[in-house]
Amino acid sequence: MFVLTLLIVPIVIVRIPEDYFSDEQRHVSRWASFHPVLRYLLIALKNIAGFILLLMGILMLVLPGQGLLTIFFGIALMDFPGKYAVERRLVSYPKVLHSINWIRKKANKKPLLI
Repeated sequence: MFVLTLLIVPIVIVRIPEDYFSDEQRHVSRWASFHPVLRYLLIALKNIAGFILLLMGILMLVLPGQGLLTIFFGIALMDFPGKYAVERRLVSYPKVLHSINWIRKKANKKPLLI
């Protein structure tokens, strides 16, 4: 899990648009054009993956790994009311934001705007 996290987390961080946290009206369904059964299946799989990442991140708070970043990505994948406020709060912690922007800088991406 540790190695998998080290591989996946940087890829996801680099793919986040720089204004992801500065626009509250950013929610647009990417799967709106899919068949409803496929759309709900994809949403369910996305939420399950987010929950697994959340649990792995909690474990990594006491085990080796990037616990806070993994928790953030687990929450980012899940759909629930108040998600945007939770995401902004987690990313606004100086250590988390610094870590994310450090990874983005290594990939020649602009820092996240909060």
